[in-house]
Amino acid sequence: MKHTHRPGVLPRTPEDPSAPLSPGTHTITVPHGHARVELRYHVAGSGPVCLAHSGGPGIGWEYLRMPGLEDSLTMVYVEPVGTGDSGRLPDPRDYTVATYAHFLHAVVQHLNVPRFALLGHSHGGFVAQRYALDHPAQVTALVLYDTSPVADEEFWSAAVTAMERFVRRHVEDHPEVADYAATLTTRLGLLDDDGATAVLRTLMPAYLYDYWGREAEFAPARRTLRMYAAPSLGEEPPFDVRDELPLLTPPALVL
Repeated sequence: MKHTHRPGVLPRTPEDPSAPLSPGTHTITVPHGHARVELRYHVAGSGPVCLAHSGGPGIGWEYLRMPGLEDSLTMVYVEPVGTGDSGRLPDPRDYTVATYAHFLHAVVQHLNVPRFALLGHSHGGFVAQRYALDHPAQVTALVLYDTSPVADEEFWSAAVTAMERFVRRHVEDHPEVADYAATLTTRLGLLDDDGATAVLRTLMPAYLYDYWGREAEFAPARRTLRMYAAPSLGEEPPFDVRDELPLLTPPALVL
């Protein structure tokens, strides 16, 4: 049945709690070491199943809501562990790509869908690549949105350089961007959630084409963006799956 909810509005409880793909917000419990951690996911739309994982790590899932896709797909938006109303890990060092992939797999098992499309944005694209490499038989298609197969020192240096170019282009008309390059390198783990959110909202214009020309359109989303600090404390080697990319079997759309 096609969903009838307005874009941006989902029922707080599933229409049918016994059906894992019923429209609405669902909560599952995921074993993680000796802990059991609650994880939420949100279902909207109808059609083939597509799971979506937001970026960060630590950005709330809401910005990734895509009502246009819900017209032809059953979208399952994961609310990543460490964000929003999902649970928190006992040890923040455990916020790693492997951990996120583990929690994503718990959602897949709960949904009991043999195959599905997988969309990952930014850091969520790291998770999507890792998951597709570990579970190739289950992923029918990948959408890798503004992400990378590597996030090493060279990658982050290039990101800072790009931000410096953005500042030079726009600082005369928008003096508030003068500190963007320094803000980009803020250690979010030293902040609370409100501080991390402020960093994300400050930098948002740098990530959207013609932000100031469309500010009225983008401003509501900027006000509702949320960032959670603890996931930035995860400890792991730099992400790099370049050598594994030939092993990816599903077709991939790279945006």
